[in-house]
Order: sequence, then structure tokens, then C-alpha cells
Amino acid sequence: MHAIGTVKFVQVQRRPLKVGEKPNRRYDPDGLQVVDSLLVTQDGVIGLMAGGERLVDVHHTAHPHTRNRGDNGISIGLTAYYEQMRIRFGNHMTDGIAGENIIIESDHTYTLADLGTYLIFENPATGAQIQLDVVEPAAPCVPFSQFAAGRKLEGSDQKEVLQFLDNGVRGFLLAAAHGRSDFTIQAGDRVYA
Repeated sequence: MHAIGTVKFVQVQRRPLKVGEKPNRRYDPDGLQVVDSLLVTQDGVIGLMAGGERLVDVHHTAHPHTRNRGDNGISIGLTAYYEQMRIRFGNHMTDGIAGENIIIESDHTYTLADLGTYLIFENPATGAQIQLDVVEPAAPCVPFSQFAAGRKLEGSDQKEVLQFLDNGVRGFLLAAAHGRSDFTIQAGDRVYA
């Protein structure tokens, strides 16, 4: 087991971030909401606010406009990849802008092979841990790639940007192991592979 980093912040997507009708769909990050902690369940995540408000993520099966496919209920992004995106595309690529639920402060980039089959999140105050299965890299979509590039892309330009954002740059999908009880993750939690 080796340290990956520390949770920088957690967030939910209150609504779908791809808006509009094809072929004019666009990426709109206004639906992102930073929360105090995430309740991780087998059905996805729910954002918890200090005042008791619960915000269901759009990838949770209970969201009225759910985008849950069965393999995308939880996602992570690494700050080292966001630094690469800022270098290539500009400062509008702020940490978490791609919509991942858990942003991990990390000085290194990791591939799927580096992460292995699961990650462990540990609360440093209590020592409580949860294991989340690593499913796959989150595939970038055309609307997000055009948002990143700041312009409409076509042909080889579109392909090049999608390839750059693939293989973990756009994040990774995770899943709660079956039979596990619900667990909260918040800023400051340590992450291990």
C-alpha cells in the first residue's frame, strides 16, 4: 500500500453538465457544488452540508435525472493532472472543473495500473477506512474537450484533445464494494493505493 495523496475537496454535480441538444451540446460546469462531505453509497454519492442539507449527485441512482450507468457512481480527479490541463489549455481548468466527486491533492500522476484494483480512503482523526474499487479511467466527452480547448474542435484536432484527456487525465471511476455500509469522505482524508 502506498500513499496517493490527500482529499483536497469533495463536490457533487447537482444537474447534468452536458447541456443542449446534439449537435450543439456544450459543457456547463455551473451545476457543480462543493460540499462539506460525501456520503458514499453503493448507488452513488450524496453531498452533505454543515446545516444538514443533502445534495444528491446526478450519478446517484436516486437523482431524478440520473446519469448512472452502473459503473460511474463515484469519481476522482488528481491535482497533478489538473496542472497538466492548465499548462495545455489555460487557467479556466481549475481543480474539479471536470466534475469529479473527490479531488485528490497529489504531486504525481497515476495510471490505472498504478492505482491497482482499489483505493483506501482513511479519516486521519478516527482511522476509519473505506475501500473503493477502481473501475476505469473516466472517458472524456466532446463537449468537455471543447470546453477545455475553449473552441469548437473538429477532425484531428478533436481526436488529439480527446486522446490527451483520456487515460486518467479526466479522472477515474470508482465503485463501493457490495455489502459495505455507507461511509463519508471529506477534505483531509488520506488516500492509498
